[in-house]
Amino acid sequence: MAIPTELHHVRGFGVDTFIIAAPGRPLTLIDAGMPWSPWPIRRRIRSIGRRPEEIERIICTHGHPDHIGGIPRLIRGRTDVSILMHPTDIAGLAVGLRHALRRTDDGVARRSRLLDYFTRTPASLEPIRDGDLLPVLGGLRVIHTPGHTPGSVCLYAERHRLLFTGDVLQVIRGRLTYANAFFSHDIGQARATLSRLAELDVETIALAHYPPWRENANDALRALATG
Repeated sequence: MAIPTELHHVRGFGVDTFIIAAPGRPLTLIDAGMPWSPWPIRRRIRSIGRRPEEIERIICTHGHPDHIGGIPRLIRGRTDVSILMHPTDIAGLAVGLRHALRRTDDGVARRSRLLDYFTRTPASLEPIRDGDLLPVLGGLRVIHTPGHTPGSVCLYAERHRLLFTGDVLQVIRGRLTYANAFFSHDIGQARATLSRLAELDVETIALAHYPPWRENANDALRALATG
């Protein structure tokens, strides 16, 4: 099955944004990149004959700065754009400095809290939860896949057999593999949660930092879930 014509891929300085531009409907973005990412995103929107002012919602796969850092400049103070994120990551972004600096035996968790603290948080965030169905791409299902961050989500367009994974998956030496352990809150949980993705019928995996993966996507997901 071909990638839907209303989906446009923006390669923006190391992290990708996806624009959903159905004819006659407002724009939806999946992730918004770094603080300097709005420039290529706006350029891509204009190249398809649309305007940045048509952005209606931005779906955040998780709360790391390379995925939400571009939001403030992209929406330029607008209050009519829905910024969607899992409530666990919304809560994490509200962490105070004292809590972020608190010493624990878990250095990964502390590093994750510090990353949350220094992330520039969008002014208004709306929660999305596991099982929510968003009205784009024939129905875009939210799948809570914690581990990379506590509130990481994947997004599944069943009609197109298309899965957006944020940073839940990466490609190393030409192989689809697990999330980056250094930047993950709980890598064990990140690996375990892939069992949910292995249950889906997927032809194309849209990754955040790599080209789309289309080589035996179902088999690749099942192998990771059982590995």
